[in-house]
Amino acid sequence: MSMRSLVVVPILAILALSGCAGPQELPPVEDKSVGAEAAGAADQAPLEAEDLLAKKRVHFAYDSSTIDDEARAILEAHAAHLAANPRIKIHLEGHCDERGTREYNLALGERRAQAVERLLRVLGVAGGRVTTVSYGEEKPIAPEHNETAWRLNRRVEIVYK
Repeated sequence: MSMRSLVVVPILAILALSGCAGPQELPPVEDKSVGAEAAGAADQAPLEAEDLLAKKRVHFAYDSSTIDDEARAILEAHAAHLAANPRIKIHLEGHCDERGTREYNLALGERRAQAVERLLRVLGVAGGRVTTVSYGEEKPIAPEHNETAWRLNRRVEIVYK
């Protein structure tokens, strides 16, 4: 064996053995950006809940009593408030735009108010704390005769007692 082999073979053996040592555990690394975002989100969550709780109307699509995601978020905030304040009662007022017959609009306003009541009950609000009424098209908040006004008038009002 040459002198060169005597030097290279032990170096290769050491390198080979160190490569076979298996996976090494590295200490966990704290991701401060995630923690900062989570802390910021936690700080903002109460403000968001307060903003949602300030909204006392949920709106509906044309000829629908289906609760959309925005309305659900508002109703979840109200349900949480009601859970924290068990003596408070609410009154739900269903409304429609002016299109449709009086009878149809009264029925649609009732379906809207009942849809909101059902969701609140699913979210833990006792049925005895909620009353509903339908005003149909009788109490518009926007008197114009256009899509913008109709969109505003298709709603359920949440009235605290």
